[in-house]
Amino acid sequence: MTANEKRIAGLASKSRLPSMHGSREYVEAGGLMSYGADRVDIYRRVAYFVDKILKGAKPADLPVEQPTKFELVINLKTAKQIGLTIPQRVLGRADKVIK
Repeated sequence: MTANEKRIAGLASKSRLPSMHGSREYVEAGGLMSYGADRVDIYRRVAYFVDKILKGAKPADLPVEQPTKFELVINLKTAKQIGLTIPQRVLGRADKVIK
């Protein structure tokens, strides 16, 4: 899917279909919006656990974590192309708006 994100976003836009994705990369490639875990935050936590393991911690003794930071990204350029108006209240909640 990731290798085809531009193609997927382009097909949705061409068909005037609003598209919702789980990662911001799709929106940066032309998708309408995404809501999902902040990957930068996840990778930071991965580094924390790798550090613990390299210092001798047993992986089985480390806690399992779920994402705690999520982000909403909206592409206004795509919204305009498909004739969709995003309410100001939704835009106000977005972590990133692509214009």
